[in-house]
Amino acid sequence: MSESFFEKRLLEAVPVPVCIVDSNGKVVACNSRIGEVFIYDEIVGSDFFALTGCKLEELKSYVDRGTGKIVERSDKSFQIHTSLEGPEEDPSIYVFFDDVTGYAKLRAKYEAEKTCVCIVRIDNYDELIASTPPDMRMSITSLLDKTVRKWAAENKASIVRHKENEYVFYFEHAFLKGMTDSKFAILDEVRQIETEADFPMSFSIGVGVGGENLVDTEENASAALDMALGRGGDQAVVKDENQTDYYGGKLQTVEKANKGKSRVIAHRLKQMIGEAERIYIMGHTNPDMDAFGSALGIFRVCKMNGKDATIVLNEVNESLQVIYKQAIETGKYHFVTGEQAMDWADEKTLLVIVDTHRASYLECPGLLESGAKLAIIDHHRRATDAIKGAALSYIEPYASSAAELVSEILQYAGPKRVLEKLEAEALLGGMTIDTNRFAVKTGVRTFEAAAWLRRSGADTTEVKRFFQIDMESFRVRARAIASAAIHSNGVATSICEGENREAQIIHSQVADELLNIKDVRASFVAGRNDKGKTVISARSLGEINVQVIMEKLGGGGHLTTAGAQVDMTPEEVLEYVKKAVNEKR
Repeated sequence: MSESFFEKRLLEAVPVPVCIVDSNGKVVACNSRIGEVFIYDEIVGSDFFALTGCKLEELKSYVDRGTGKIVERSDKSFQIHTSLEGPEEDPSIYVFFDDVTGYAKLRAKYEAEKTCVCIVRIDNYDELIASTPPDMRMSITSLLDKTVRKWAAENKASIVRHKENEYVFYFEHAFLKGMTDSKFAILDEVRQIETEADFPMSFSIGVGVGGENLVDTEENASAALDMALGRGGDQAVVKDENQTDYYGGKLQTVEKANKGKSRVIAHRLKQMIGEAERIYIMGHTNPDMDAFGSALGIFRVCKMNGKDATIVLNEVNESLQVIYKQAIETGKYHFVTGEQAMDWADEKTLLVIVDTHRASYLECPGLLESGAKLAIIDHHRRATDAIKGAALSYIEPYASSAAELVSEILQYAGPKRVLEKLEAEALLGGMTIDTNRFAVKTGVRTFEAAAWLRRSGADTTEVKRFFQIDMESFRVRARAIASAAIHSNGVATSICEGENREAQIIHSQVADELLNIKDVRASFVAGRNDKGKTVISARSLGEINVQVIMEKLGGGGHLTTAGAQVDMTPEEVLEYVKKAVNEKR
């Protein structure tokens, strides 16, 4: 008898569907049970990848793993198992299909019925109530309560009003897909509620899923809510053990009228300064005027409280040369590199981080491992990889800049009018650059902080001099503006030629200028820096959330101001951006 006859008898003896796949991925034999998997009359000679979506290398990897993926066929679920037979250089792959339909349905039912925890908080509740006439407060709070409870009922959720401005409810995982598919439509619905306040109503929502138990799931929900609030509110964050997803975030962050938190932060920072034996101040890598000015401001807070401090600075870019030179000439400030700081940092050290809260962005990430106490002062929306374990975390996305936050802390940290002229100008410069000369992301508190700095000796003419650029950079900027493309959706894009040391600054200036063009709603400018890395700056008038787009590229920022550094070419980055904008429309 032929070998194929014995092979066929062997396959028929196997009690589950089985087929043999050769080294080219073709089905060469199968038993009669294979009809339970595939509805086709004859699969011999067919491409196994086309039949199942499994590649040849995957099938081989299942041999060592003992089990493979589950495929859905003929309303059934089959777990794939594989075995190699024949010569090592050209083996045949035996593919077995184990019917696990019952198990798969049970698992799907289990997953669908798992409990999710959702925390809903009304943003700026105190400001809302304070801005509403007494006779309307009851109707507004009643309408809010009705809106939340209606949404909970639609998702068959059990709801508890935890505080005046916060609800907690529990629902089955099966309803989460509807929420995410609608991109949490409740966020848009609540924005339509009419109030007497001069800002729209908004919610922050944190959803916890996938915990091993209800305690873990609640912790995920709490962390998700903190993330939503840290990113400015008006958004939903869904968090499990492995992934965090964001929805919403269409509103500008509402400025808080009460400065009480600044006073509390200033008091706590003074305590930490008093307890520390050594103080380091550090911003982000390739620092800008906001990071540098904030560092000088915190240096002054330390001096007010009788302590010396050291600023960690590895490299000074062109945009900081003028003010850095002035700071060195005064002889009042002490600068060290990150490597030098590492030699002295320990658990008795206080490390104050300004203008960032992400470890990967720091001048010297290694200082986080020194055991130093951490204080973070930042205005960027909270990122997934935020630094953890800080004894003091002051992250306020409503603020125009870190310099604004530091300026308020200075007013409560010691005697007034003790700022050096250079420090006041550096802080004002930081606010100026981050608000595009007070054109975007400015609130009442921004102007109040600027006025205080002006009274403290800041010279606006001197601040303007900090931002002067050389002629070659001016030419690069002019060419980038002239060559910009304006697309039909109101997006302007441009590429800066060559490799520029000051790419980050030039690109941001070009992006700001492009917003002055009529009908332009957002601008994206890309080009390479002197290290060959592509730097992209994004600006918006508020209709397009550029932060979300930049986060997908590994960057971040705010709704109207964001950026990223990537390994793609400038052309590839802008193509990606154009697609991302169209998807958001």
